[in-house]
Amino acid sequence: MLQAGSLGYLGLNLAALLHAAQARAATAQQAKSCILLFYYGGPSHLDTWDMKPGAPAEVRGEFQPIATRVPGVRICEHLPRCAAVLDKLAIIRSMHHPMRNHNAAAVEALCGRTPLRGDLELLADDPNSFPCYGAVLSSRVPAQRDAPVHVALPHVMYNVVQLPGQTAGFLGAANNPFQVNRDPNDPGFRVDALELPADLPLARLENRQALLTLVDAQTRRAEQRLRERYGQTRLGQSLLLARRLVEAGVCFVNVNDKIANGQLENWDSHENNFGRLKNDLLPPTDRAFSALIEDLDTRGLLATTLVVALAEFGRTPRINKNAGRDHWPDCFSLVLAGGGVKGGLVCGASDRNGAFPAADPITPQDLAATLFWWFGLNPAAEIRDLTGRPYRLAEGEPLRHLFTGTV
Repeated sequence: MLQAGSLGYLGLNLAALLHAAQARAATAQQAKSCILLFYYGGPSHLDTWDMKPGAPAEVRGEFQPIATRVPGVRICEHLPRCAAVLDKLAIIRSMHHPMRNHNAAAVEALCGRTPLRGDLELLADDPNSFPCYGAVLSSRVPAQRDAPVHVALPHVMYNVVQLPGQTAGFLGAANNPFQVNRDPNDPGFRVDALELPADLPLARLENRQALLTLVDAQTRRAEQRLRERYGQTRLGQSLLLARRLVEAGVCFVNVNDKIANGQLENWDSHENNFGRLKNDLLPPTDRAFSALIEDLDTRGLLATTLVVALAEFGRTPRINKNAGRDHWPDCFSLVLAGGGVKGGLVCGASDRNGAFPAADPITPQDLAATLFWWFGLNPAAEIRDLTGRPYRLAEGEPLRHLFTGTV
């Protein structure tokens, strides 16, 4: 390059690379925890974060958009509390992947991978499955303050079989999450009553026993007014518990909203989409999610806690004959907040009917790369399955432009 007279070019690129490295280091320094809220079943993006008021009636649906704290950005009328904190949120409206069944789509959403066995409805984890995000972090990030790296609550999810994407897969059982299987909204909820696996190494057993003691103490001294702000629901109290966990030093918390596909309260709205969203599904999530953002911000934790809210897919643009919407992975929305995310940002766009990305398409692989990059890991680093087959930590590219102070 010197012989070709490219010294100036080299200097400019070294400066750019140095700036990028410094920005990445700064992001990694402030990264402490992540709360991933998973809406199992797939909420309709067209009736929440990406409304299409100018589309035909069979697409736009019954709800009206409302103004938010960010000029020009509108969301569903049944998310008024989220509208009030939108200056702290970033909406991605161009997520997409090819998996149309819940189980296969869950691997995309919770692992950032396309399942090797394809788009199967009854796909289940096995010892050589892809690891979930928290399991990868457990294998790479040291625990803080005697807390486990990864906690999942308030239950395991099922679709006939256990929904994939909830285990460490080929990274081994030692990297499985600490799994809470009780409703934090239950008056008799006590974490110290949970069973601990008998096959855990002693160090990890002590680590998890310390968490039980810590969370039980947090639960006993909970402020009633704060509990009411989150909502006296399973989701509300689970998100409050998630906040306490990150405050206690837990690195990654999965909060699973809904237990099993086929239950009426599930987000899988093939029938009566608008009635169920309006009366049952959106009010508790509006209350709980906005409370989490406000609570983290008030306590000075939002800057160091990345919040991700997503589902395995969205819903069909066209309303079906049962006043519902069906599975639609071709374009849907997710929300990020905290951890240096630029508040009030809308990233990507769907087309006029919310059917396909119209600008800046984003994949679950990009989300995976973003999560690992945010924690200071190199997405191109290698992990291997039980057969020795190598994989990158993440196949996508980090969404650096969503974060302040990065390039």
